[in-house]
Amino acid sequence: MAPTPDVVDPAVRTPVPEQRADYVPSADSAALALRYSRVERDLINRGLLRTDGGGPDAPFDSRVLTENFLRIALFDEFVPISNRIVARETASPLRRWNDGMEIGLHFGASVNDEKRRRDRASVEALAKRLADASGHPVTTVEGKGNMTVFVVDEDERRALGPALRELVPGLSDSVVNAVTEMPPTTFCMMIAFSTDDQPYVYRRAIGVIRAEHPPLLRRSCFHEEIAQGMGLANDSPEARPSIFNDDEEFALLTRQDELMLTILYDSRLQPGMTATQAQPLIRMIAEELLPPATVLDASNTLGSDDTPPTTEGL
Repeated sequence: MAPTPDVVDPAVRTPVPEQRADYVPSADSAALALRYSRVERDLINRGLLRTDGGGPDAPFDSRVLTENFLRIALFDEFVPISNRIVARETASPLRRWNDGMEIGLHFGASVNDEKRRRDRASVEALAKRLADASGHPVTTVEGKGNMTVFVVDEDERRALGPALRELVPGLSDSVVNAVTEMPPTTFCMMIAFSTDDQPYVYRRAIGVIRAEHPPLLRRSCFHEEIAQGMGLANDSPEARPSIFNDDEEFALLTRQDELMLTILYDSRLQPGMTATQAQPLIRMIAEELLPPATVLDASNTLGSDDTPPTTEGL
């Protein structure tokens, strides 16, 4: 999810909650942890949340890559309406970062040291894959970064309003409400922001990952939301193999997703281009990446961050 609301930067320092050894989750948080563990187990048992990135059952060529890129990069999944962010697919010009993207993880007191170490390692590996795929600088940093990802439980998320407004002065009520009133059916969220003088250039992003998630759902959220925060803002039921598809078939970044990042940050494309302006260039770049008659089997082309499914924590 990556709309471009009416906000301005810059960010200021956000306090990082200290971990409390005696932290006891609320009944709401404990119920969500049980719910998401069951969801992960059910998805894995149904052959979903795949980490193989695709294979002979999910081939794609330059035409498919072009069509999927147009749907995912040049449409928004959500729009702000009446102090709410509402699911409504809307055409939008191409958006991306000009500055290097710096990912800062901010953990709630609900997240213990072991989970913090695991999350940091996962995001560091992901940042390298995103940078390699896009050719754009993507790093993890201590502190706020320009992409701040909160890993918080239900009660901590509901209380994030002041921290969000401190991070992004002038933040609209619709964005704050989208985070603090996030329904259980929303597993995670990323919202990217531009400025009035450069409305199609991202300058800051805020993500929310539920601390209640078990390991694979948690990694899946990091992969999808951080990649969407780079400018691949939409989902499409036609995109396969891809994490930008709400069917949850794939948990982690696929080879097609990496190629879409390559296209997005190609210097021949520019922020603000419409689909009509960009389509001939997108087709050309896709055919350079996958020459005509080339059908890619993604099963053996994944990065080192891909591991078999796990039921740890279920």
